[in-house]
Amino acid sequence: MHLARPRRRISTVIALLLALAATAVAAAPASAHGFSSTAYVDVSTSRGDGALRTTLDLEYDLLVVSAAENENDDDLFQEGMDLFETGDEAVAMNAHAETVVDYATKRFTVAADGASCTASLVGDITVHIRDDVPYATMVLDQDCAETEGESAAYEFDSALFPDSEGYVTDTKTIVDYDIDGEAGSAALDAQNPTFSTEQAWTDRFAEFFLLGAEHLLGGLDHILFLLALIVGSRRLRDVVLAATTFTVAHSVTFLLAALGVVNVPAAVVEPLIALSIAIVAGWYLWGTWRRRPYSATFETTRTGGRFGLDRSDWTRLVVVFAFGLMHGLGFAGALGIQEAWSWTLLWSLLVFNVGIEVVQLGLIAIIFPVLTILRRRAPRVGLWTGIAIAAVVTVMGLIWFVERILGLG
Repeated sequence: MHLARPRRRISTVIALLLALAATAVAAAPASAHGFSSTAYVDVSTSRGDGALRTTLDLEYDLLVVSAAENENDDDLFQEGMDLFETGDEAVAMNAHAETVVDYATKRFTVAADGASCTASLVGDITVHIRDDVPYATMVLDQDCAETEGESAAYEFDSALFPDSEGYVTDTKTIVDYDIDGEAGSAALDAQNPTFSTEQAWTDRFAEFFLLGAEHLLGGLDHILFLLALIVGSRRLRDVVLAATTFTVAHSVTFLLAALGVVNVPAAVVEPLIALSIAIVAGWYLWGTWRRRPYSATFETTRTGGRFGLDRSDWTRLVVVFAFGLMHGLGFAGALGIQEAWSWTLLWSLLVFNVGIEVVQLGLIAIIFPVLTILRRRAPRVGLWTGIAIAAVVTVMGLIWFVERILGLG
């Protein structure tokens, strides 16, 4: 009876850890953002008569399918798909501009002091590549005549995607505005579809905090990177140092992206993120292999070196910092940080970063103690459990790397 209880507890712990690994395998293929879309909106004062200039940037294929279905325009769908193959997407957009604009303006609306603004297209719809996929850009004049000569409170509401086509499960609409000298940003989704310029700054920051938390939880590749750090850590201090180094690194990239100093294409960043996952997990496997024959005792203390860190510890932190810079580029890309001197988003980005860090620390607080208990109660089982998890993470990272190099994931 005395021996059965620890064994049952150990079995439960093993089941939990292996469930994490199984979840990773079942989730392939991976995209950092899953079946989600990001829409980008820029709103500014266009002239002094109450009108606003609104620029919408929407994923081309989703716009074609959703507009064709919701506005009953079958020709748009056929032409949009045909011209997508030839690179003439803008032709389809402008041939069916009325349908496209009707769809977009019904799902992204602007109101001033409670009165709806009337939108009209300015110029032609254009198509460009953003985040490695075609985006359609339309410029609209929002006529808010009721507010002429007054300082109004503006409200933005987004119901852009998903629609009944079922291609996406959620859309983040990132709104960047500069109206009558008041600038700011907002993140809208199905749970928080509306934003007002009179909204308290605490509410705005809360939105970006939640966006950061959701982005990490919804990004399996970032979670697996963190899991690789946890598995390869001997002490709580090791994993906290590694996680903090990672956070500092991607915070630096955020700042540089907001300043316009760096702008690396997603086609480069995303494969490198996948490769970083494989390398960090593989690092643990390689270190374990070097220590063969395998000891059942997991080393938890080590002396020597500055701050109690040896050469291997410092090398690991340098590697994590370098990979953190790349992950930061991925986070910046997810929020569309591509233009120089995007200061209106800076504070919101920092809060977004805090959301990421809180979730990161929460995962460490849950997973690391469980793994530590297993390593102490059943050292050999703990060792091989860590090896199994690291092997799964390494394989997944390599699969994603190949997929992203080939443009498949």
